[in-house]
Amino acid sequence: MRGAQVSVVSIPVADQERAKKFYVEVLGFDVVVDNPFGEGMRWVMLRPPGGGAAITLVTWFPEMRPGSVQGTVLSVASLEEALAELGRRGVEMEPALIQEAPWARWVTIDDPDGNGWVVQEDRAFAEDA
Repeated sequence: MRGAQVSVVSIPVADQERAKKFYVEVLGFDVVVDNPFGEGMRWVMLRPPGGGAAITLVTWFPEMRPGSVQGTVLSVASLEEALAELGRRGVEMEPALIQEAPWARWVTIDDPDGNGWVVQEDRAFAEDA
């Protein structure tokens, strides 16, 4: 599968509008598509501000419970800058929650449904900046 890449990750949510507001207003994602499709369904696709794979906010997979996705990583150039921006956007967290390993520094946050995101400053990424 040479050349294959992840293009969309499905994030299970209970309320697409509430989730969309969080991802756009708090995490700064851009709206790629927000259209109805199928009977009573809506395709909401968002992309992180730095590009990369998009996410779609899904409600139609019964086996994907809202809040069941954990550990999706958002890489940032500066964890402190990201935390300050998240704080300005209403995310409350303790600086003491920063975790460290040889490859990265990170904090975890949850979307309104409990899907867990890792906001991570990769050591290699920070050195390349």
